[in-house]
Amino acid sequence: MSDTLFVGRRKTAVARVALRPGQGNVTINGRELKVYFAQKTQQDDVVAPFEKLELTGRYDVFANVQGGGPAGQAEAVRLAISRALTAENEEYKSPLKQEGYLRRDPRMVERKKYGRPKARKRFQFSKR
Repeated sequence: MSDTLFVGRRKTAVARVALRPGQGNVTINGRELKVYFAQKTQQDDVVAPFEKLELTGRYDVFANVQGGGPAGQAEAVRLAISRALTAENEEYKSPLKQEGYLRRDPRMVERKKYGRPKARKRFQFSKR
């Protein structure tokens, strides 16, 4: 597989991922997976596409992630890995789609509006 970059997004996090045949090493922003994502749930999120397709240990993952928090970054990397695997083999699309790994979660924080303390909250109304 070539070093084509695949993009995954979640909230304000953006991940660019390249897959190469290898031993299953995952490098994110130059750091090991377990160092970059301390929580086990986030580590599991990143490698979930490989486990679903039973490809654990076949590819090395190189990811650059920017923006957002750890949870959003983990899901962004998961989406990018899923897209990369689908591009390599079209048969992987169906099981990944069933798990929801190919869907970009569009939920983002709503912007703050002028004249309000937050996006929707209003100042207390006073009739007199």
